[in-house]
Amino acid sequence: MHRLLSLAAWAFLVWVLLTWTRTVEQLAFGAAVAVVVAVALAPLGTVVAPWRLADPRRLPWLLRVLAVSLGRIVVANVRLARRVWSPSRPLRSGMLVVPTEMTTPGGLAAVGMLTSVIVDNQLVDLDPARRLLQYHAVWVTTEDPEQAREHVNGPLERLLRPLEGDR
Repeated sequence: MHRLLSLAAWAFLVWVLLTWTRTVEQLAFGAAVAVVVAVALAPLGTVVAPWRLADPRRLPWLLRVLAVSLGRIVVANVRLARRVWSPSRPLRSGMLVVPTEMTTPGGLAAVGMLTSVIVDNQLVDLDPARRLLQYHAVWVTTEDPEQAREHVNGPLERLLRPLEGDR
C-alpha cells in the first residue's frame, strides 16, 4: 500500500507540473490517472515517498541541489545564447562518455535528469553495469573521461552522493 501511495503521489505531482492547471476536473482526472499509473508501476520495485523531501533535515541539502542546478542552468543558457547570437564562434559539439559514482537507479536517474536540464549536455545513454553516462555535449572541452566528469556530472554527484542510498 505504501508503494502505491508513493507512486500515486509522484505521478500526481508530475501531472500537476505538466498540466499546470488547477481546475477541479483537471485535478480529479489527474488523480485518477495517477492511481492507474501507480497500479501499473507498483510491481517494478520500491519507490521513495515524495513526502520524504519535507523532512526538515533535508531542506539545506535540497536548497543546495536547487541552487547549484539553477546556477548551472543559467550559465549554460547564457553561453548557448551567446553562441547562437554569434554564429562566427566555433562549435565543438560531440559525444562524451563519462564515469559516474552513482550506483542506485534513483541516483542515476537524478544525475541524468538534473544534468540534462542544463543545456550544455544532454544524457543520451547510460550503462549502469560499467557506471558510465553518455552525453551529447554542445561544447567538448576535453576527451579525458575524468576531466569531463568533473565538468559535466561531478558537481551534482557530490551533492547527491550522500543521500543516494537513503530510502
